[in-house]
Amino acid sequence: MNWLRRKNKRESIYSLEQQRAEKLAKMGAQLSSSRQEKGLSLEEVVLLTRIPRRLLQAIEEGNLIELPEPVYIQALIRQFADALGLNGAEFASSFPVGNNRVILKSGWKRIPFGELRPIHLYLLYVFIILCSVGGLSQFLNASALQSANNNQSQPKLSEKTIIQSQKFQLLSNTDDSSTKSGQQVQISLTLTEKSWIQVVVDGKVEHEGELPRGTHRIWKAQEQLTVRTDNAGGVLVSVNQEKAKQMGEPGKQKEVTIAANTGL
Repeated sequence: MNWLRRKNKRESIYSLEQQRAEKLAKMGAQLSSSRQEKGLSLEEVVLLTRIPRRLLQAIEEGNLIELPEPVYIQALIRQFADALGLNGAEFASSFPVGNNRVILKSGWKRIPFGELRPIHLYLLYVFIILCSVGGLSQFLNASALQSANNNQSQPKLSEKTIIQSQKFQLLSNTDDSSTKSGQQVQISLTLTEKSWIQVVVDGKVEHEGELPRGTHRIWKAQEQLTVRTDNAGGVLVSVNQEKAKQMGEPGKQKEVTIAANTGL
């Protein structure tokens, strides 16, 4: 009878591991598809979640070997899904963690350590793991933040475009008589998506950092205004109160310079 119980236990463990592998493969494919639909790279998701790239890639590929304990995997999946605009808690809840849940009751009977049974040790182990999820999350966040600060203090703008006011492609039907040479230039930005923005006014950096969706800001310059972003499709630009236009394509880096002394 003992060998039969051991056999059933091994089959149960194998079945649970197989369920985790199959479920992770399915969930990873869904997260990968959602990320690509939103035009996000893994590096951008790292900045949003502070989770190392290798773990995000392992989740998308369904690679259990590269991932930590199941409870940690569930927490990582939740953060990943939240960053993509999904209901992370609901999405991650379907990932199998274990067969037992820890239920703490006030006034539970204390059992001497020497008399603890295997089931008690297992419950204690699960409880310790659950309490450690928060610590692991903080550690991963700190590690990713340090890496992001070292490697991405400022996005590299590969599609640098310096456009004089009279050739500024975001504007149409501009009246040349509406401005004069030497007149100050005004630019207003409206964010339809969260984006990194840098604004340089007459050679001085007036703003640098992420702005949330819905932000509306106005800057004025006597000579020249330069705007840089890492998500041109999420930024609407209006020069001198003209009709706002998209700065560029979604997820693309862009730099635009408007010189006041050339006129529109």
